[in-house]
Amino acid sequence: MASSTSIRRLQFCNFKLESLLAITTAINDNLPVEQLLLKFEQLLLEELKLGKVVVFAYSTRWKIVLQSGTELSDAQNIDVTSDLLPYKEITTGTSTENLRLKNYDFIIPVYHSDKPIAFVLIGDVEEEQDGVSPTIKHLHFVQTLTNIIFVAVENKRLFIENLKQEGLKREMELASKVQNMLIPDSRTFPKNPNIAVEAYYLPHYQVGGDYYDFEALSPNEFFFCIADVSGKGISAAMLMSNFQATLQAYLTEGMHLEALIRQLNRIVIRNAQGDRFITFFAGIYNYLSREFRYINAGHNPPYLYDTHTSEFETLKTGCVGVGMLDEIPSIQTGRKYLANRSKLIMFTDGIAELQTQNGDEIALEQIQSCLSDSKNITETFSKIKSLLALNKENPLVFDDITLLGLEFF
Repeated sequence: MASSTSIRRLQFCNFKLESLLAITTAINDNLPVEQLLLKFEQLLLEELKLGKVVVFAYSTRWKIVLQSGTELSDAQNIDVTSDLLPYKEITTGTSTENLRLKNYDFIIPVYHSDKPIAFVLIGDVEEEQDGVSPTIKHLHFVQTLTNIIFVAVENKRLFIENLKQEGLKREMELASKVQNMLIPDSRTFPKNPNIAVEAYYLPHYQVGGDYYDFEALSPNEFFFCIADVSGKGISAAMLMSNFQATLQAYLTEGMHLEALIRQLNRIVIRNAQGDRFITFFAGIYNYLSREFRYINAGHNPPYLYDTHTSEFETLKTGCVGVGMLDEIPSIQTGRKYLANRSKLIMFTDGIAELQTQNGDEIALEQIQSCLSDSKNITETFSKIKSLLALNKENPLVFDDITLLGLEFF
C-alpha cells in the first residue's frame, strides 16, 4: 500500500502536469497577456502558497506586472537596471549584499534570445509546518512556469511589434512611391539648346526631405529651384510634398520671386506650426536677355562658374529660410548677367555636411574643384558623384543627398 507521502508526491506531480497543460492551452488559445498573468498569479499564490511575489517584465520599459505579499513601495524601490540585470541565473536573496533584495528567497531571471525579459522575486512569509519552504520546494516548477509564460508574453509582444513594423514598412513603401512620383526625373525636363540640366537625388531613408525642380515659364524663360526641409522622416517628407504642390501652383509666366517666397512662407508657417522650416534657392533665367535672377532663402549658397573668365562666385543674396519667421522682414533679389558660358551647381545639406572618415568636411572644396573647369555639366556631375562616392553603400552618407546643376550656353 502506497504511503501518504508517495500519494502526495503523485498528486503534486499530476497538479504540475495539469497546470502546465492549462498554461500551454491558454497560450495556444492566444489568451490576452492580462489573463495569462492572472493564471500565473493564481498558481503562485493560491496553489503553491508563495508568500511574496514581485514580477518585473519588459515591454517598452521595465514595469511591475505582479506584486503580492510585500509593500508596493518596497517593490518600486527596486531598480531593474542596477539591482536585477546583473543576475543571469537563479540567485538567493540572502546571498546578495543588496538590501532591497534580501527580503526575497530567490531571484529568477528570464531570458529570451539572450535578452532579459522578466525577473521574478519570490519569498515566504512563514515556512510550512514541516519546515520546508514553499519557495524551495517549488522553485524549479516556478522557474518552469515563469519561463513558459514570459517567453510566450515576449513572443506575443514581438509578433504585435512585427505586425506594426510590417504595416509601417508598407506605409513607408507607399510614401516612397508617391514621393518618387513627385520628384522630377531630369530626363523629362524641358529641352532647350541654350540650357543643359543635370540632377541627382539620393534619399537617406525611404522618404526624404529634399526637393528640386526645373520648369519652363515661357519659351525663353526657365525656373529652377532646390529645397531642404529641417529634420527627417515622414513628417518632413509630407511638408516638402505640400511645399512642392504649392510651388507648382504659383509657377506662371511673369511671376515675381519675392511674391513666391512670401506665399510659400505663409503656407509653411501654417502647415509646420513652427516645428520645421525649409531652406530654398530659386532662380529664373531668361536666355534671350541672359539675365539670371535668384533668391537664396537660407539655403547652402550655390556655386556659379564662368568658364570663359574662370570667375567663381557663391550666390548668397536673399532672405531667411522659408517658415523661420511668421513674416519675412526683408527679401533681396540677386541679379546676374551671364555674358559667357557658365555652370551652376546647387546642393543640399547632405552634400555640404558630408565628411571623410577622418571627420573632415571637404565635400564643398571638391565640388568647387570639379566645377572649375571647362567640362560640360554632365561630366562635372559624374566627377562629383564618383569623387564623393554618392551612393547607398557609402556609410558616411547620413542625410538626403540632392544635386542640381545647370549649364548656360
